[in-house]
Amino acid sequence: MASGLVSANPRGLISRSMTAAAVILSPRSRNVQGLLFSLPLIVLFLAFVAYPLYFEVTQALDRYTYEVLFNDPIYVQTIVNTLVYVGIAVNLKLFLALLLSGVLDDDSRSTRFLSAIFLLPWAIPVLPGILSVRWMMSSQWGILNLISEDLGLGTHHWLASRWTALTALIIFHIWKYLPFWTVIILAARRGIPRQLYEAGAIDGASTFQTFRYISFPLLAGIYLICSLLSMVFTMGDFTNVWLMTGGAPGDSTHVLATLAYRYTFRLGKIDWGVGVFATALPVTLLFIFILIRKIR
Repeated sequence: MASGLVSANPRGLISRSMTAAAVILSPRSRNVQGLLFSLPLIVLFLAFVAYPLYFEVTQALDRYTYEVLFNDPIYVQTIVNTLVYVGIAVNLKLFLALLLSGVLDDDSRSTRFLSAIFLLPWAIPVLPGILSVRWMMSSQWGILNLISEDLGLGTHHWLASRWTALTALIIFHIWKYLPFWTVIILAARRGIPRQLYEAGAIDGASTFQTFRYISFPLLAGIYLICSLLSMVFTMGDFTNVWLMTGGAPGDSTHVLATLAYRYTFRLGKIDWGVGVFATALPVTLLFIFILIRKIR
C-alpha cells in the first residue's frame, strides 16, 4: 500500500526530497558548517586511506601478479620460511610459557626475584637485543665461535647459512617474547580456584595428574587465544627478521613481510608486494575469525 502511495504521487516525493536537500545544504544550516570543518579530514581520508585501499584491492585482484609470484623460487622459499618460523616459534614459545607459568606460580621471594629478571628480555628494546645476538654470532669475534674453538669444533659462519640464520631468528623470537606470554598464562593460572588443587592433593593426585586434569583444562581456552594472537603477530613480523638477516644470505631467509618490502621498495614492484600480503590475508583472517569466536 505504501508503494502504491509513492507511485501515485511521485512529484510530491521529488519535491520533498529537493526541499530536504536544500535545507541540508542551506548556508544557514549547521550541516554545511560541519561539512566545511570536516572537509580537510575527509580529503586526507580519501587521499591516504580510501585511495590506497582501492589501489591495493585492484592490484590484489590482478591474476598476472600471482602467476609471477608462484613462478618465483624466492617467493616459494619464503612461504616455507614463514611456515617454519611461525609454526616453531609460536608453538614452542607458548609451550614453554605454559610450563614456566607453573614454575613461577609461587609466592616465595626467590620466585619473585626470578620473575623480575625473567621480564628483562621483554623490556629490552628490539634493536639492542638483535645487535647483541649478531655480535655473539659473528664469524670473526663472536662469543659462540670462541666457545666453539675452545671445544675444538672450529669456527662457523652462523648467519651465512639459511637454516642456522632461521634458527637464530626463532631463538631470538622466543627469548624476546616468552616473558610476555608467560605473564598472561600465569595470570590465568592464578585465577584457578585453589580448592581444586587441595581436592586433588587429598585424592592423591600426582603433579602430572594435577596438571592434566585441573590446570590444563582450565587454561586451554586462554592458551588457544594466546596461540592465535601470537600467530597473527608473528606472521606480520618484519622488524626482527629485517634487522637480524635482512633476508640474507641470498634472499633465503625472507618471511612474507620482508619479501613484500623487498618487492615494493627494492625492486619497485608494488603489485608484487601487494600480492604477497594478499596471499597471507586469508590465513590471517581465519586466525582472527577463530579468535573472535573463542572470545565470544
